[in-house]
Amino acid sequence: MKSTFARARGGRIKVRLGDADRGVVAGLLEAVADLLDPEADPSGGARGAEPPVGPDAGSAGPHAPDEAALWANLEADLAVEPPADPAVARLLPDASRDDPELAQSFRRLTEQDLRERKRDSLALAAAAMRRAAPVVLTDGEAQALLKGLTDVRLVLAERLGIATDEDAEFLHAALAAGAAQGGQEWAKAAELYEVVTYLQEELVHTLLPSG
Repeated sequence: MKSTFARARGGRIKVRLGDADRGVVAGLLEAVADLLDPEADPSGGARGAEPPVGPDAGSAGPHAPDEAALWANLEADLAVEPPADPAVARLLPDASRDDPELAQSFRRLTEQDLRERKRDSLALAAAAMRRAAPVVLTDGEAQALLKGLTDVRLVLAERLGIATDEDAEFLHAALAAGAAQGGQEWAKAAELYEVVTYLQEELVHTLLPSG
C-alpha cells in the first residue's frame, strides 16, 4: 500500500490523496481556522471591563489609590478571558495550571498573536490542499499541514471526549466493532479522528530525515 505522502525532488512532499479527500482535509483545516477567529469565540480574547472615565478617574487627592492598587486595576482592565469553547481552549491552553496569575499574564501577552499565527498556518495548509493535482508541498506548507492536522485532531478529540490514550483506544475498538454503522454524528466524527490521526502519523514519518 502506497503511503499518503512521499518525498519528491528538492525535499518537497508529494500528496497522494484524491481531489475529494484533499477537499475534506482542507475543509477541516478551514473549520478550525474559523474556530480561532476571535469573532467566532464568545470570549474572543475579551478583555476585562473598561477603566472608569470621569472627573475623579485620575484624581490625586488624599484618597487616591496607591501605586499597587493602580497596577492591580490595570491588570484587571487588561485581563483576557480564556476561550469559552473547550475545543479552542485546547488549542490555546493556559501556560501554567498551578499559577493563575502567570497563566493570565501569558495569555494577555500572547493569545492574539497565537490565534493569528495558527489561522495563517491553517490557511496556508488548506490552500495547498485545494490546489489542482499533483499537489507537491514546500517544506513550509508541509510543516503548516502537520501543525494543522494536530490542531484538527485536538478539536475532534475534545468534541469526542477523548482525554487519554485509553479513550482513543476505546474509540478505535468501537469503530472496529461496527459502531460507525447507522451514520451517527459521533461515528462520523470518530472516523474523521481516525483518518486525521493516520494522516498526521504518515506525514511525521515522511518528514523524518532519511538514512
